[in-house]
Amino acid sequence: MRLLLSCVCCCALVSVASAQQQWVTVKGQVVFPADKQIPQPAPLKVEVDKKDCLAKGAILDESILVNPKNRGVKNVVVYLRPDDDDLKTSLAANEIHPADAKRKPEEVGIDQPCCMFVKRVTVARVGDTIVVKNPAPIAHNFFWDTANNGTHNPTVAKQTDWKMPNALVKEPAPIQYKCTIHPWMSGYVRVFDHPYYAVTDEDGKFEIKNAPAGKFRIVYWHENGVRGGAKGRAGELIQIAGPGATMEMKPTDFDVSPK
Repeated sequence: MRLLLSCVCCCALVSVASAQQQWVTVKGQVVFPADKQIPQPAPLKVEVDKKDCLAKGAILDESILVNPKNRGVKNVVVYLRPDDDDLKTSLAANEIHPADAKRKPEEVGIDQPCCMFVKRVTVARVGDTIVVKNPAPIAHNFFWDTANNGTHNPTVAKQTDWKMPNALVKEPAPIQYKCTIHPWMSGYVRVFDHPYYAVTDEDGKFEIKNAPAGKFRIVYWHENGVRGGAKGRAGELIQIAGPGATMEMKPTDFDVSPK
């Protein structure tokens, strides 16, 4: 009888502890430093399939996109990780919002309508599948070489799609993909094993929903590097406040110029 009461008491404590976890929406903006000149996208050198690739005008370099109106930086991947210097550490199960358990794997599309990848920066979850679309009147190629997600190099014929044969697995490093037919075409995929990530929009703004309240790290990744350099890979300390709040962060300076 004492053993039974002990188990009931233990289960009740676990239930209360779980109910006390608070979830917060974290919002912010990544901006280009005020003391630096905003980079201007330059036309790319197009020497293959000019007629089709340049049908809508010059193709501009999208490696750095800064909004001149508010200095917001586009295509920065912002994500949370544990408060730990070990990059292999993952978030605990009780730090993932319960609703995430209902999430089903998705098909993540990468388009190439006019000799540029759309989106240039793609985020996905473990279990998702990449689908490469080619609505263009010319053939493209999709090449990537990864540690954990294989090497692929298919030719994607005009107005067809190509689906990656395997679902994505965890890949800590960013994955760069290219079109070897049109060498100026490039993009990136980040694969996460949790839901706490976002990509900044045209104004440099991001939103991470249902983040756990507590002490974590936040990472700002751009294709030209990580905010804070090598040390920034482990992230910057963030205290996420609850309960049920929307946490508005101050604008974050990030010089995304090539290092």
